Amino acid sequence: MDNQVDVLMRHRWTFVAAGVYNIGWGLYAVADPQWLFRVAGMPPSNTPQIFATLGMVLGLYGVLYLEVARRPAHGWLPAAVGLTGKILGPLGLAYLILRDIWPPATLILIITNDLIWWIPFALYLRAAWPSYRATFNK
Repeated sequence: MDNQVDVLMRHRWTFVAAGVYNIGWGLYAVADPQWLFRVAGMPPSNTPQIFATLGMVLGLYGVLYLEVARRPAHGWLPAAVGLTGKILGPLGLAYLILRDIWPPATLILIITNDLIWWIPFALYLRAAWPSYRATFNK
């Protein structure tokens, strides 16, 4: 079992980075909820509080990622929920782009928020699964 914990500890920095990134991104989205609209050349949103709320939620995900970093042997579920969001988010954005609701310039949103995390999160989940399963057998 010690080897399993050592393997999971190697993933600690992934979740420290993800936690710090998400908290920073969330704070910025709350402070400047129009930034994506400016960067993508879109008209300003008439409901910026929706984007600010998204920032709050993503910032809270950051707190969960820091908890995974703190206790990597017990972080399977929050990491799985996080990866699910990182897969569903790009699907939702693809829908908006394909329907010409949002411009392709908004793809910047998923590169840093989602795509770069797919492999590290998946590797962690693969390594953490046996320890997650073992918690139910006790």
